[in-house]
Amino acid sequence: MKLRLLNTILLGLLFLNACNNPQREEQTAQGITDLPDATWRAEMQPNDSTIIPFTLKTSHDEAGKLSIAVINGDEVLPLEEYRFEGDSIIIPMLSFDTDLRLKVEEDKLIGMYEKYWYEVPYEIPVTIFKDDDRRFIVNKPEPLGNVTGTWDVDFLNDSDTPEKAVGIFEQKGINVTGTFLTPTGDYRYLAGVMDGKSLKLSCFDGSHAFLFTAELGADNKLTNGTFYSGSHWYQPWVAVQDDNAKLPDAGSLTHLKEGYDKLTFRFPNLDSTLVSIEDEKYKDKVVIVQIMGSWCPNCMDETNFLTSLYEKYQGQGLEIIGLAYERKPDFAYAKAKVEKMKDKFGVDYEVLIAGTSDKKAAAETLPMLDHILSFPTAIVIDREGNVSYIHTGFSGPGTGKYYTQFVDEFTSIIDGLIKKDA
Repeated sequence: MKLRLLNTILLGLLFLNACNNPQREEQTAQGITDLPDATWRAEMQPNDSTIIPFTLKTSHDEAGKLSIAVINGDEVLPLEEYRFEGDSIIIPMLSFDTDLRLKVEEDKLIGMYEKYWYEVPYEIPVTIFKDDDRRFIVNKPEPLGNVTGTWDVDFLNDSDTPEKAVGIFEQKGINVTGTFLTPTGDYRYLAGVMDGKSLKLSCFDGSHAFLFTAELGADNKLTNGTFYSGSHWYQPWVAVQDDNAKLPDAGSLTHLKEGYDKLTFRFPNLDSTLVSIEDEKYKDKVVIVQIMGSWCPNCMDETNFLTSLYEKYQGQGLEIIGLAYERKPDFAYAKAKVEKMKDKFGVDYEVLIAGTSDKKAAAETLPMLDHILSFPTAIVIDREGNVSYIHTGFSGPGTGKYYTQFVDEFTSIIDGLIKKDA
């Protein structure tokens, strides 16, 4: 009887202590409010037989603020927006209208990668394992070959003509980094391994999840190549090592139609005011017209470059106009995405809402062009208003020396036009 009475008293005290402890009540009401410092191995699984891995890193600064980043080789991609809801964390992916929605468990995160511009739900299951820095789980600890170098790549399709690309890889031990250059852009920072004779590379940049695999043969060829992009794209590929592999000149792929020498347009800016390249602001200026979209990682790489170029040359007579072709025809939707992009990259030049990301529809808004082959495309206009140069696609910083070469050449073109008749 005395023991039962003692237990009743103790339970009562515990209950009163819980009720009088506001911190405990707040934590209970809020659920999960933080993540530990850790490296996480993420597995995105678009189908039963495919896993696209990537690396997530969480850390805290001196003030205790949580930082989250995706790691792709040398790239650290900060994910500055996140929120906790109950037992979950929601992480929006930059301006891409995608996010990770993850339930927080003791040693892993489980949830979905979601895209929101499709008419039907686009979801890929994701499982993320704590304290695991392996991007790929390797079966053979020693590589049985080395893929360092330049590769002439054929992406195969239903036609007799393959899609040409250039692969650039660097291997250190089992670890491999690199990318593929194509006429319309690059596949950004790829990271992975040489597992025996098997090449495995992946990238997750918030908008795309890529997986490339291939087998290295004795004749310095990569065969049985597979390329997966999210849950909707598969393409085989092959490659042969070739130090002289190169793509067509990016300045030769998009043209004005016969009879045109100028670019004309009138699109609304973010305040709904119609803007034309013929406006007084752009007269007697060198103007770069950037065909882009806030959903496009290559466009964001180009935007980062153009922002620095604008800072350098604006006072000398350079202007830039971004033409944003967004995922939906809704102006408010497009405006919100572009505003987010401008804030992220510190864009000071004008960005107009030009249309949707369908290339055929986009080309109809600029009928003087023979086509729009790529987002991004940069059109350079001289002080007289004539089209001087059109650069299709973009070789971003993940391409190493190719990016440096582009920056030097493009900057030289702009510098020459700025100084001419200035």
